[in-house]
Amino acid sequence: MILHKGETLFRQGEKGPLFHLKSGLLKIVRIHQDGTTILVNVIVPNETIPHHSLISPNPYYGTAIALTTCEIDVLSEREWYQDLQQNPQKALTIALQLQEKLRMMQQRIDQLTESAPAAKLKKLQAWFDVYIAPQTLTDVLTQDEIGQFIGLRRETVNRLLRAQLLERPESSGE
Repeated sequence: MILHKGETLFRQGEKGPLFHLKSGLLKIVRIHQDGTTILVNVIVPNETIPHHSLISPNPYYGTAIALTTCEIDVLSEREWYQDLQQNPQKALTIALQLQEKLRMMQQRIDQLTESAPAAKLKKLQAWFDVYIAPQTLTDVLTQDEIGQFIGLRRETVNRLLRAQLLERPESSGE
């Protein structure tokens, strides 16, 4: 299945199949009772989601929205869990995938624990560049989402992005 930027794959609280992201990026947003949304995760190629349902079924924790055009395989719940019971090797594969996601989350913690806001932003930009270059972070996330992801106010993100623009060397006409 192809999902285009801005389209929703699944909604928080629904139950359904698992998905394997072949290409593109998804964001997972959590919607609170008051209607506010918070960006809680970014899903990168070769991840199977939702992570919390890889071993046993659960309702979707958040809403998955395409940040870029995505190619996605839909995985049957019944087949997934039946195969998991019959194939112990699959449990190891899932454990390795979760280990990789844990390492990714450790990188996010590194971004969040930087003391300087500019360093937080630069680490996040470098991480995103791996997946979206030549696009930039601001091509796929709003300033508010960037702030949510690294623990900064939108105004701070705006100021830091403007400062980065001023730091770039201007191209000379030579």
